Amino acid sequence: MAPPKENITVLFKLYCLTVMTLVAATYTVALRYTRTVEKELYFSTTAVCITEVIKLFLSVCILAKETGSLGRLISSLNENILGSPMELVKLSVPSVVYALQNNMAFLALSNLDAAVYQVTYQLKIPCTALCTVLMLNRSLSKLQWFSVLMLCGGVTLVQWKPAQATKVQVEQNPWLGFGAVTIAVLCSGFAGVYFEKVLKSSDTSLWVRNIQMYLSGIVVTLGGVYISEGTQVLEKGFFYGYTYYVWFVIFLASVGGLYTSVVVKYTDNIMKGFSAAAAIVLSTVASVMLFGLQITITFALGAVLVCVSIYLYGLPRQDTTKIQPSEPKSLKERLMNV
Repeated sequence: MAPPKENITVLFKLYCLTVMTLVAATYTVALRYTRTVEKELYFSTTAVCITEVIKLFLSVCILAKETGSLGRLISSLNENILGSPMELVKLSVPSVVYALQNNMAFLALSNLDAAVYQVTYQLKIPCTALCTVLMLNRSLSKLQWFSVLMLCGGVTLVQWKPAQATKVQVEQNPWLGFGAVTIAVLCSGFAGVYFEKVLKSSDTSLWVRNIQMYLSGIVVTLGGVYISEGTQVLEKGFFYGYTYYVWFVIFLASVGGLYTSVVVKYTDNIMKGFSAAAAIVLSTVASVMLFGLQITITFALGAVLVCVSIYLYGLPRQDTTKIQPSEPKSLKERLMNV
């Protein structure tokens, strides 16, 4: 049975939008900085593993608050974790995919500027749309398909003559970076829709599902550390090259991953679209200031097309069987009607 609708204020929704935008933009720029400017390069696989550990810890804390007592928390964990091994196996699928996605993000930002990455990463929208159609049997409106094509055109322009950055101390391979982004967006689309399908197939708490996924994620990422950089980690240490900036990146990744759940619950596609577009703008400005990004005309045009396509994709659908509210005419009205 659906819980009663909570009375969420416009101020709180604006807060969600602001935080989501700042986290997305700051994470991208900070990760780029740690992979190109710092001299002692840390192991990206260990950073992904630590992120999973922190997200697991935070999810347990939130579940404890949700259950209300230590006894109910332990009972819930026994029932859904120890007593449900098949659920852990089911949630290991997105764990593997998300682990690959996160590692590809590190590889991409080692070879692409933060602004280029932010724009290109929006290809996750058509990928998610395709997975939604195939896996959840949903349909997209003509406007949404048009926005997907516009987004692909914008990303093509960005990559046609990529903006170039200076002030980096590592050799970069843009094609390798673009390939890594492509894999990352495919992983993002599939894992996101798969996790949504699992969530909506039962009444199990979101935080229980997160705990199940993060437990699998820790095992998967530890395996990734051993396979990819096991010898080097044993020689130099698990936390080799970690600085305050690296811990800051890990913190942003952890909070951002959990905060996505809050945004999905309390906001709509329009707000998420504004957030993604604003993050692109902020990343571009930061890249100009920190990395000496040289913006080309094709990059600017492509970024604008991507921002517009994100907005169009999030507009309320008119060709659906569900009853939709009348289309609001202002941002405030959109926020009031979420």
